[in-house]
Amino acid sequence: MANHHPLDNPIWHALHTEHSALAIGTGLARCYPAAVGPLSGMADQSLASYEALRALAGPDGTLALFLADPPALPRGWTLVRDGTLSQMICTHLNAPADDPQPAIRRLTSADVPAMLELTHLTEPGPFRERTIELGAFFGIFDAERLLAMAGQRLHLPRYVEVSAVCTHPDARGRGYAYALMAKAIREIQERGKVAFLHVFSDNHAAIRVYERLGFSVRRDLHLAVIRNDL
Repeated sequence: MANHHPLDNPIWHALHTEHSALAIGTGLARCYPAAVGPLSGMADQSLASYEALRALAGPDGTLALFLADPPALPRGWTLVRDGTLSQMICTHLNAPADDPQPAIRRLTSADVPAMLELTHLTEPGPFRERTIELGAFFGIFDAERLLAMAGQRLHLPRYVEVSAVCTHPDARGRGYAYALMAKAIREIQERGKVAFLHVFSDNHAAIRVYERLGFSVRRDLHLAVIRNDL
């Protein structure tokens, strides 16, 4: 399948546009620094692209791809994890600005230890010590304890991805994820861009929350977490 729309190959296009300053690699493959995260992109699934990606992964290195078609790995790669992702897009936010909101603040580098602790507990996706550099992240606290967060990851010229949505088990059921996502989406829309996200297609509970916010499924993508065995 040809990638005609930038969201059909979102990591690749982010690394060539809004996140080009963070990109490692040139030509057929690029990735983020390891301290930012394992996301990587290729022009296509050709043998040449996988070889360019291998040089970035290094021996025993593991990277993550979002693919338009199922992974077709050449020799020397192991598929560590796969799954179908629903890519959802929000063209109209269903969250009035005057809704009662919990106290939300933008997170800073000083909050990274708390963010790492929360993401380690809840596993919303890869989050590392420099992931905060990708965009704005917002959190809800109880005193000094981070209870919930959401932020922005992939940035393209017209689109920004909402990511790292997570809530501490002790604070679930309070609407924190909804409020934080609404905050992140409004910030995206104020810049004239469109919010999108990725969620495992079998995570029906999360998809229902996202639909309530105004997201709809644009297409499916394939997650491939792959390890270089050469």
